[in-house]
Amino acid sequence: MTDLIVSRRDRCSTWTLNRPGVRNALDPGLVEALTAALPEEERLGTEVVVLRGEGPSFCAGADLKFLQTYGADPSHTPRAFLASIWDLTLAMERSSVVFVAALHGHAIAGGMELALACDIVLAATGTLIGDGHVRNNLLPGGGASARMERAIGRATATWMALSGRSLTAEDPRLAVWLHEVVPAQKLSEATDRVVEQLLGVPASARRHYKQLINADQQALTTSDRDRELDAFEQHWSSEDVPAALRTFLAGNRKAS
Repeated sequence: MTDLIVSRRDRCSTWTLNRPGVRNALDPGLVEALTAALPEEERLGTEVVVLRGEGPSFCAGADLKFLQTYGADPSHTPRAFLASIWDLTLAMERSSVVFVAALHGHAIAGGMELALACDIVLAATGTLIGDGHVRNNLLPGGGASARMERAIGRATATWMALSGRSLTAEDPRLAVWLHEVVPAQKLSEATDRVVEQLLGVPASARRHYKQLINADQQALTTSDRDRELDAFEQHWSSEDVPAALRTFLAGNRKAS
C-alpha cells in the first residue's frame, strides 16, 4: 500500500496520507514520500496542494510504535526522523506552492504540526486538534513550540502545550487560525471552493505575497529546528521516554 496518494488536476494536487489503520501516523516512509513529492510539484508548476488524510483521521501524530523502537541512549534517539519532519515543514513554508490542509477526525501532535506549516487550514466539525505531546511524556519534535503561538495566540497555545488537551475545531479559541469549519460531509466542497478562489488570482502575485508574509513573520530556520530538537533529545534521554512509550503501548494492547 502506498503511504501517500498523489492526485493532480490542472494546477492543483491532492496529497492523501494513506495509513488509515494507524490514523495516518507519521513514520519514515510517509515523511520521505511527502518530502519527495514537494520538489516534483514545484517542477510541474503546481500552484496549490491540498493535504488530507484517508480513513477516520487527518493525522494522529508520529507513529509511537516506531518511536519506541529507539532507546534512551543519547546516541540512539529519533532525532534524525524528527528533523526530517521539521525539514519538510520548512520546505512547505518556503515553497511557492500554497498548502491547504483539510482536517477531520484527529489532528494531534505531528498532525497538528503538519497543519501549522500549511498556509490555509479548514476542518470538519468535531475534529480534535491538539499538541498532545506531554500526555505521552514527550516534547514536540515537528515545530509546535515554534509555530503554535503564532497560529493560535499565546494563551491558547500555552494551555494546549502544557495540558496536552485537545480542542474541537469549532471551539472559538481556534477561530483565529482555522479558515473555515464545516460539517464533515461538506469538507471536500469547502476545500474545492478555497482552491478555486486561490487559483483565481495571478500566480506571480500570490507567490510573492506568500514570500512577503513569511518574511514579515520572521520565517523559521534550522536554528529553530535545532533548538526544539535539542530540548526533545535531552528530555528523551533523561526521562527514559522509550520505557514510558512501551508501557503505554502495552496498556493499549491489553485494552483492545
